[in-house]
Amino acid sequence: MRWTMKLRLVIPALLLVTACGAPEAPQAQDAPSSVPDKPSKPVELNVLDVAGNLQLTQGMIDDFVKAHPDVVSKVNATKATAPDMPGKLKAEQNSGTSQTHLVLTGTDGLASVIEQKLVHTVLPEYSARLPKLEDVYLPAANEMQKLAQNQGVAITYYPAGPLLEYDPAKVPAPPSSPAELLEWAKAHPGKFQYARPANSGPGRTFLMGLPYLLGDKDPKDPENGWDKTWAYLKELGQYVDNYPGGTTDVMKNLANGTSWMVASTTGWDINPRVLGSVPEGMKIATFKDFHWVTDAHYAVIPKGVSADVLSANLALIKFMLEPQQQAKAYDKGYFYPGPAVKGVTLDMAPKESQEAIARFGRAEYDRLIEENPKEQSLPATAQVKAFQRWDREIGKK
Repeated sequence: MRWTMKLRLVIPALLLVTACGAPEAPQAQDAPSSVPDKPSKPVELNVLDVAGNLQLTQGMIDDFVKAHPDVVSKVNATKATAPDMPGKLKAEQNSGTSQTHLVLTGTDGLASVIEQKLVHTVLPEYSARLPKLEDVYLPAANEMQKLAQNQGVAITYYPAGPLLEYDPAKVPAPPSSPAELLEWAKAHPGKFQYARPANSGPGRTFLMGLPYLLGDKDPKDPENGWDKTWAYLKELGQYVDNYPGGTTDVMKNLANGTSWMVASTTGWDINPRVLGSVPEGMKIATFKDFHWVTDAHYAVIPKGVSADVLSANLALIKFMLEPQQQAKAYDKGYFYPGPAVKGVTLDMAPKESQEAIARFGRAEYDRLIEENPKEQSLPATAQVKAFQRWDREIGKK
């Protein structure tokens, strides 16, 4: 009788376990059903920067906090690498505690969070909270905004590269084509360097610029359209000693003479010379008939944040797109020019920005930006595939 009673109790329990399965980790919810015009009380925002973007926007954020103490009481800023960021967000969201409220990212991190569905869809759900983006953006910045697939907002922009930066004392005649670069690298093994594209603006700009220079079948298809590019990078790799994990190490190597020539961009040329981490006398060269690969930084809002935090984020992003705030993006040339919106000129920037660019900028940049075609970075899925293939076939050495 006791065994019968136990079976009567156990069988329904087993059926319940079978029907329901094992418990799953909590998933981050999509946007709150109702987002107030402003938070019910000032919020403390935790901002994660994986693109060096705070160099451009810290002043904008500080001004927002001063102007809107009723929206944001404090901003805590932290930094991480783009490859590490998706795992951090995923762990927070699976635990049900979204401690990261806003992420400032480049196209590398943007591609990852879109692919892994880690951030809110911002547009058109909250378009009324923002300016009409297609009306305020520069045309090329508006093209970069399309890469966000409505899941982020471009806040800074620049036509990045690819450029070559070199020590003129050691490189009297810089290459003007990929073929000449290959010959130079062969003659000077270990003296040309670029960083891992998945975590480097100049690295991915060099990677995405080569298909246009080499005449590949489809510059937008790294899997099936880059036969010449992958072959070229493998051959070039015979003369590259290593690929640093980020651009900072590449610039250190240029400064200390370990490398004589590196892949660069307008911002990575100007800013390290302003800061003194790279000697002022370094020069830049461009490939003949090159296409600019444009770049941008984005604000993305992780899933799982509260309605009050979402409201504060939208107000902050809108503020950062105001022309007088965008002028701060000139900074010290880190993302030259920097502003994503129309009508923002250098004379609107802080005095120290004007002085830095007057001394360390290049007179030829404005002409090169005007004269050379501009190509949008790869879309998210294609960019991830390009990085993975580079890691697998090129960087594994």
